[in-house]
Amino acid sequence: MEGKMIDENGLRIDGRKVDELRPIKIEAGVLKRADGSAYVEWGKNKVLAAVYGPRECHPRHLQDPSKALVQCKYNMIAFSVSDRKRPGPDRRSVEISKIISEALEYVVFTEYFPRTSVDVYIEILQANAGTRCAGLTAASVALADAGIPMKDMIPSVAVGKIDDQVVLDLCKEEDNYGQADLPIAVVPRTGDILLMQMDGHMTLDEFNKAMEYGFGACEKIYQLQKDALKRRYAVEDVEGLEEEAPREQQDMEG
Repeated sequence: MEGKMIDENGLRIDGRKVDELRPIKIEAGVLKRADGSAYVEWGKNKVLAAVYGPRECHPRHLQDPSKALVQCKYNMIAFSVSDRKRPGPDRRSVEISKIISEALEYVVFTEYFPRTSVDVYIEILQANAGTRCAGLTAASVALADAGIPMKDMIPSVAVGKIDDQVVLDLCKEEDNYGQADLPIAVVPRTGDILLMQMDGHMTLDEFNKAMEYGFGACEKIYQLQKDALKRRYAVEDVEGLEEEAPREQQDMEG
């Protein structure tokens, strides 16, 4: 990519500051037939996550008598990118599925559901950099929506380096032509880091700054995750009260 990606005013190609997130929208409970679900729009990314279980683990030889198995399938559908993607799993999808499964298994109280499986499906409907972070963020909300007992939800974000500057939440062009990409995921209550993958190079000072940006952004994303669940169940509570009110009125009239 020719030219600089940060202008003389310190703004990036999409008009953001170096420490600014792309717009994020999170909705919980978007699928009726799933036990839990979530939809995330993150910049130009569009991600759908669904959770089924705990349910009997298949094939049976994978069953663990002491805990549940958390299985994640991350998939980018064919039209999610500008050049049509070949359908089906590839090495990247298998790798991301594995790291998201491991992160989610850390926070789920798997010992409560021995011999079962908690199945998480993440579908990338539209991709524009940072899909693993958006997928993990969506999956955490979907698990909470399913009522799966967890230590905490997991917010995730990518930090990177472009034009020798550390920046938060890379867009596609910055991801493709930047100098480094560092996706992270954390447990807000404990500060545990569940995902960290470095692609590129940063100095120690740059890395520390990237972690500062990342932790700060994860706190904001965590609040959006909680707000999505509050909206979901606040609506249900209101609808439930509206249904009960006429019944009480009928009882009084009778």
